[in-house]
Amino acid sequence: MKMLGVPFALVWVVFGLSCILAGKVNKHKPWIETSYHGVITENMDTVLLDPPLVALDKDAPVPYAGEICAFMIHGQEAPFEAVVLNKTSGEGVLRAKGLVDCETQKEYTFIIQAYDCGAGANGVSWKKSHKAVVHIQVDDVNEFSPVFREAVYHAAVTEGKIYDSILQVEAWDQDCSPQYSQICNYDIVTSDTPFAIDRNGNIRNTERLSYDKQLRYKIMVTAFDCGQKRATESVAVHIDVKPVCKPGWQGWNKRMDYEPGTGSKQLFPKMHLETCDGPLSAVRAMVELQTSHIGKGCDRETYSEKSLQKLCGAASGSTDLLPAPSASTNWTASLLTDSGRDSDLIFRFDGRQASNVPERVVPQNLTDQFTIATWMKHGPSPGLRAEKETLLCNSDKTEMNRHHYSLYVHNCRLVFLLRRDFTQVDTFRPAEFHWKLEQICDKEWHYYVINVEFPAVILFVDGVTYEPYLVTDDWPIHPSSIDTQLTVGACWQGGEVSNPRFTQYFRGSLSGLTIRPGKIETQKVISCLQACKEGLDINSLESLGKDIKFHFNPAQSVLVMEGEDLESVNTAMAKVSYINSRQFPTAGLRQLHITTTVQCFGEDICISIPDIKAVVIVLPPSEPRITIAGSDRLVKPSADLRGAMGVAPFKELRITSTVTKSDGVPFSAVHRPGVLEVMHNLDYCDVLVIGEELNPEHESLEIHHSSLIGKHLDATNSTSGISIYGVDSMAHYEEALRQVRYRNWRPATLTNRRFRLTCSELNGRYTSNEFNLEISVLHNSAPVEHVNHMAVQSQYMRPVHHPLMVHTLNSHISGTPPAATVVIVICIAALVVIVVLGIYRLHSTHQDGSKREEDGAKDPKMDWDDSTLTITVNPMEAVEEVVRDEEEEDDEEEEEDDEQAGDMSAESGDSDETEEEEDEREVKEGKQKSKLEWDSSSITY
Repeated sequence: MKMLGVPFALVWVVFGLSCILAGKVNKHKPWIETSYHGVITENMDTVLLDPPLVALDKDAPVPYAGEICAFMIHGQEAPFEAVVLNKTSGEGVLRAKGLVDCETQKEYTFIIQAYDCGAGANGVSWKKSHKAVVHIQVDDVNEFSPVFREAVYHAAVTEGKIYDSILQVEAWDQDCSPQYSQICNYDIVTSDTPFAIDRNGNIRNTERLSYDKQLRYKIMVTAFDCGQKRATESVAVHIDVKPVCKPGWQGWNKRMDYEPGTGSKQLFPKMHLETCDGPLSAVRAMVELQTSHIGKGCDRETYSEKSLQKLCGAASGSTDLLPAPSASTNWTASLLTDSGRDSDLIFRFDGRQASNVPERVVPQNLTDQFTIATWMKHGPSPGLRAEKETLLCNSDKTEMNRHHYSLYVHNCRLVFLLRRDFTQVDTFRPAEFHWKLEQICDKEWHYYVINVEFPAVILFVDGVTYEPYLVTDDWPIHPSSIDTQLTVGACWQGGEVSNPRFTQYFRGSLSGLTIRPGKIETQKVISCLQACKEGLDINSLESLGKDIKFHFNPAQSVLVMEGEDLESVNTAMAKVSYINSRQFPTAGLRQLHITTTVQCFGEDICISIPDIKAVVIVLPPSEPRITIAGSDRLVKPSADLRGAMGVAPFKELRITSTVTKSDGVPFSAVHRPGVLEVMHNLDYCDVLVIGEELNPEHESLEIHHSSLIGKHLDATNSTSGISIYGVDSMAHYEEALRQVRYRNWRPATLTNRRFRLTCSELNGRYTSNEFNLEISVLHNSAPVEHVNHMAVQSQYMRPVHHPLMVHTLNSHISGTPPAATVVIVICIAALVVIVVLGIYRLHSTHQDGSKREEDGAKDPKMDWDDSTLTITVNPMEAVEEVVRDEEEEDDEEEEEDDEQAGDMSAESGDSDETEEEEDEREVKEGKQKSKLEWDSSSITY
């Protein structure tokens, strides 16, 4: 240990001495620049420094002490390293430890120091330089392509405008440097488009766009960065072209079809108001349904005045002064008529026509209460304003020219004149009542009703009350024995002129002119008589906004809506509907007119909204086919006709109505495809006598008033027949017609009576078939001894004379006798016929033998003894003979039709008539023969 310890101590001594010597050798620290700026390109490892990395040491060229052995980097965990390239010169290099990404970090800053090699090879006593700051910038590489920020771009433009910028597209680049991350250019890839784009991505149109030409454009756009790298995917840009914003209603159709029977139909379900973003404070819209060309101003019921008054509950006793021309109402035959549409009777007066009402029709005493009503359409008459135009006038027929009462138009004023007699009043009393209304000369139909409760007179126009604006007084008329004349369309001037004539002609149209003495019409009846059956409506009133205000005119042809909120107004307008409550409305178009005003804040009217004109087409209804069916021939004993109740000709009557679907949709109804039985009203049924008129002395056709109680029906009868009228159901008409009774209390000479029945709906617009019915009368002789009881019994059997009647009876009468009974009855009747024919032939043989005797000599024993002969009528055989004769006539007519199908000459027509006359004679002879039956029980030979 001592020996080892000596050398170890020596080592430490030597080391200490060397350190002292080294300190004397490595006197200076290395020197480097104070700062460096470097650049490195991303994805590479070499850094270019400025100035270059060089360390100097003043100890050079002393080995080790004057050499540079290392560069050390401090801070930020910089991904770089410094490497000494030459120890002697102190030159070094800075490089990246790995790939540097500019997108991750663009710059680096860190500290670097240089270290010398120390005093010897072992590096002891090394010295380090001062700290230098190194700034490294990472240079970018254009490795990314531009990408657009949106997947698709949308824009809208208004047609006809040039835009500086419609929209701006934007792309970006992930590269870190401005050179490669900035977008320097955009380009439109789609060719032949009216658009351009600038370097900032703003797209503009190069020409004016048209909405009608193209509604939408689609263009593709690409982008380039400043390194001219193009986007890998182009972006789509959709540009919609809008029409020029014009304030107004949008989303409506010019035509709406209305099918009868569908109730209320919305007119504008998708309509909305475009205001071009104007600041609105209120909207007012008026919808007008124009129906002046339909009938009398709108679609009303076209029943006769009597039927309408009955339907509306008007008081009875009115006189129709303008009825349809007929044999009994011939005073209107000379007037010009305009049937209008759907049998709506209208009389046109052109200033040259007038008519005197017969005295038998004119009410003789109007009393202090009466009503005059009429439909009138009148316009101004240029050049004739000073002349009176008389609708109705009651004046002296001869000698004088006094007007007792009249209704006339003068200078578009309606005037009613009423002069009382001295026998009624003897003081100065109101006599002329004047009304000045726009309706009088607007060339539209209006319903006028004058209610007189003398001295008060009130005018109703379309259900609205008007007081006279002027009333003038006059003295009563002195009583006289001069007859008066009631005139329609003018006034009769019978006195004070050489030639009596009409004067003060009316120019216009009239319909339904009536006068009712003793009573005045109520407001309810007047409203019913003039009510329109079509008009505007609003669906779901409860769903309207609270700020919506609306009101209709009385006819519901004008609707006004007001609101402050645009959406509420749009919702309300979408609910406006058209409705026609008639079962068979008048087909054709109705005009719609919408006017709108918009109010803005602080202004009266700021936006002009164009008017809308549209039409509603009411499609033609399916026309009903009214059919009257039943037994067309009745055989009745004369005793039944003489009875207190007479006979009911239409006991088995049935009235039906069917419509055929025009669209061809197959369905089953009434056992016929495409035909549907419908129920509707009738307004009259007429039973006319065919042949000679009824003789009131011994026959009548009537219906008891009790049969009409509870129905809207009334009846009138004459020698020509009976008419039942009033708007009521087909079932009620059936019940009433079944109660019609025919009586004849002297039927001895009557063989048959024929009647024709027709029914109507809507005053003849739809009429039934003509149903002809014949009543045959059986005349029975008084039965005496030795009556054939078999034949008599057949009188109480049910007469079956026609297959149709068999069907009708079977369908209405229960308890029909079984088939076996019918066969037995027929066999017995046939046996009786054979026996009678045998006896008749025997009788004929004996008569022929007696005629052959010379000089007319007769053997008393061979004379025919008819003292005990009995003649009995067999109704069953008569009916069967009639049926057999009818079948033979039908067969003969079919054979004649087949033989003469190609030859229709006059000669053949004459021969047919001759044959028919012979057939008729044969039938009559057969009927007369069949009425006789011989009782052989008392015949002797």
